[in-house]
Amino acid sequence: MENNEFHFYNSENDGYRGGFGDYTDPIPTTGGPTSGGKKPKKKTGLRIAALLLACAVVGGGAGVGGAVLYGRANQPETVIYEADRPQVETVVNTNSGQPMTPEELYSANLASCVGITVNTTVNIFGQTTTSAASGSGFVLTQDGYIVTNYHVIEDAANDSSVAIEVSFANGDKYTAKLVGGEQDNDVAIIKIEATGLQPVTLGDSDKLVVGESVYAIGNPLGELTFTFTDGMVSALGRLITTSGTDTNGNTVTTTLNVLQTNCAINPGNSGGPLFDSYGNVVGIVSAKYTQSSSGVSAEGLGFAIPINDVKDILSELIEHGYVTGKPYMGVQVDVVDQVSQNYGIPAGAVVKYVAEGSCAQKAGLQVNDIITAIDDTAVDSPSALTAALSSNYKAGDTATLTVIRQQQEVKLTITFDEKNQETEAANQPQQQTQQNQGSQGGNGYYYQWPFGNFFW
Repeated sequence: MENNEFHFYNSENDGYRGGFGDYTDPIPTTGGPTSGGKKPKKKTGLRIAALLLACAVVGGGAGVGGAVLYGRANQPETVIYEADRPQVETVVNTNSGQPMTPEELYSANLASCVGITVNTTVNIFGQTTTSAASGSGFVLTQDGYIVTNYHVIEDAANDSSVAIEVSFANGDKYTAKLVGGEQDNDVAIIKIEATGLQPVTLGDSDKLVVGESVYAIGNPLGELTFTFTDGMVSALGRLITTSGTDTNGNTVTTTLNVLQTNCAINPGNSGGPLFDSYGNVVGIVSAKYTQSSSGVSAEGLGFAIPINDVKDILSELIEHGYVTGKPYMGVQVDVVDQVSQNYGIPAGAVVKYVAEGSCAQKAGLQVNDIITAIDDTAVDSPSALTAALSSNYKAGDTATLTVIRQQQEVKLTITFDEKNQETEAANQPQQQTQQNQGSQGGNGYYYQWPFGNFFW
């Protein structure tokens, strides 16, 4: 922050010097008649303005208690009150079942929140330079396990030489190592060598209701560190789709179940905690919509991953470095475009590539097959396929795929592989010609691939 200058507009420099005219130190009064029993003439406009000021000040200080200053601005009835406020004490989250004030919540959890900087070295026009991707995170255990978003540390996941730096509000800094990441749910675990840290307490996101107050602590823009914002739960059970690239430069699209909030969220908040009013983490701040697909600008649309959706994933990452038991088909699929649908081609997830030796190949799945259902769950897009697999199946489960092949419905039985480095590495086209193999179907119709690949 030393290199950033913030210029605030100060009322002392705004060129305005207002006042009520000549001022004489008043005699304290109860508002009754002056000596002699005669009331002074009233200056109506001035009195109304002064009384409005008094009401505003009294309303803000009601119930606080403290010193009172009596005064007049040309009127004996005008009283201005001043009050002291109690000092906000530093507290800890006792989880007593009672809501915390925002002040208490912030002071109780600040030490558990971190800023994360990922330093990467890039070569631009022959010049080597260092760039930094900044995000947020929170302490999960006393011995240094920290939670953040996968996309915050994605460069480190793709390149082991990339450094991850963790910063605390008290100025402490550590170099962290990546323990494991799970791109499909946009979560990651990093580890610092430290003990005696203050961990957060995880809440129950299934108990959240729309309209409930929530709070975020994070590092917007990577510069306004440890910013505290508040809002409410705006909606539950939203499905949003995000996109990124894998190590081979292919587009990878991920569909997330998220809760929506109007907490102020900006780049740099990603990976930070979302608290309920009891001081428990109920979500991981993940994304913000700034523009719809139609180009309409949007504000106040923030999203967080419900903590209940990833509790088991976080434990798996700590124990194994990846999530065990995730189903994997070994295919690349894409959308059937609207033009093709207008010619009678059904919506679904059309197969572009089948990995050698994968469960999809063993099940008989072929390029240009259109997956329209898994068991009784309809599939009308690649994101629907993703959601169906991640929600309903584990590695080793068997399911029935409904596919359309050359305008005929075919049923295939598949037993899912486990998603791991080996199966993902096998699911890469061996040649560019194979990657484009699905351009023309066996019955003469053409598919379009405008939205990138989906890897399953």
